[in-house]
Amino acid sequence: MERATESVWDYPRPPRAERISRRIAARHAGAVVFDSTDAVRVLETSHPPVYYIPPADIQGALSPSRRRTICEFKGVAGYWDLAVGGITVPDVAWSYERPSPGFEILAGYLAFYPGLLDECTVDGERVTPQPGDFYGGWLTSDITGPIKGGPGTLGW
Repeated sequence: MERATESVWDYPRPPRAERISRRIAARHAGAVVFDSTDAVRVLETSHPPVYYIPPADIQGALSPSRRRTICEFKGVAGYWDLAVGGITVPDVAWSYERPSPGFEILAGYLAFYPGLLDECTVDGERVTPQPGDFYGGWLTSDITGPIKGGPGTLGW
């Protein structure tokens, strides 16, 4: 079944978090990192969706890192290192343990940078990471732009 195209310019600001039933999966170093049909996606103007995975669906070993960032909407994010397939990927994921009001649905779920993992898929389609190294959006063929994150886009 073909999915309807979504423009990132139709996404809201402030962002919206919503449960989805699409299959969100990732592999790294030959191992499954996660496979979930119980994810939450966050939609924000100019960004492809970011998928948050419930901890019960994560198969790799995670340990907290020292990195912290602040989102004006979601609150303080803590970052996670992933050990899988005999290697460690630093700061591969982030979470909001105590998200801001309106984003409680994200509490404890983890979002992963698709560019730091070998393969990320949405319903079996391989994802292209959002341009740049700060944002963690997952770009699929049903998402249109222009997309924030590449050179010259930080001001919009």
